[in-house]
Amino acid sequence: MPTILIQTQRISFYSNKMFSNTIKSILDSICASVFSYSDYAQPYQLSFQDSASPIMEGIVDLHHDIMFFMTVISIFILYLLIRTVMLFHESQNNFLKVTHGKIIEIVWTITPSFVLAVIAIPSFALLYSMDEVINPAITIKAVGHQWYWSYEYSDYVADNEDGESLSFDSYMIAEDDLEEGQLRLLEVDNPIYLPVGTHIRLLVTSEDVLHSWALPSFGVKVDACPGRLNQSSIFIKREGTYYGQCSEICGVNHGFMPICVKAVPLDHYVTWVSSQFEELIL
Repeated sequence: MPTILIQTQRISFYSNKMFSNTIKSILDSICASVFSYSDYAQPYQLSFQDSASPIMEGIVDLHHDIMFFMTVISIFILYLLIRTVMLFHESQNNFLKVTHGKIIEIVWTITPSFVLAVIAIPSFALLYSMDEVINPAITIKAVGHQWYWSYEYSDYVADNEDGESLSFDSYMIAEDDLEEGQLRLLEVDNPIYLPVGTHIRLLVTSEDVLHSWALPSFGVKVDACPGRLNQSSIFIKREGTYYGQCSEICGVNHGFMPICVKAVPLDHYVTWVSSQFEELIL
């Protein structure tokens, strides 16, 4: 009897442990799906990528506000169309002799104007905030090439005879060289490192044809024009790895010049800059 009891307790212990592990794995998967961020395009994705900057938060909020007005207006117009078909069908013999009405004409003129004014105020505020650059602590320059990006941290200059600034090229990793967990057509050999909670100025230009530096999680999309410098501001609110792509049809390999940004704490960023300078000096 004691042996049977011990074996029973052992089976019960292992079954409870397996049950708890199963519950834990289910909870982990649920938490991962609920609390993980979408910082790159997901299969069958319909909504925005998760925002990582105040600009992107403003874009998402403005989209939701406009969608509210669009939904109300669409439902109201659909209702009017259905009622018109039902009440004024030829079988109803319910034709009115009235050809116009002053009140309804005033209403359908003033109401859309009021709706447009309500939409315009926050959209103008967001538009001007996107163009504002607030005392940037870091300036990074992105140059588009056929078909890759090169980056220059012009704030940092090596203390040597050449006085070179920190710069590097960023190429897409070929599909055959990808490691497990890496994303196809989005991974690069030299990602950009940027600190969180820091005002950053982005300068964008091109060496050959039109490109576009676009990163959805930041709400940034800047055209790269040859012979011209365009700028935008970035303020990253959370750590992570963010992906984007060239959004201008720039040639046959347009889809093979991705953008990868790693947002890290300020101390990690300083360490990365120091390591890059050591390689530059050597």
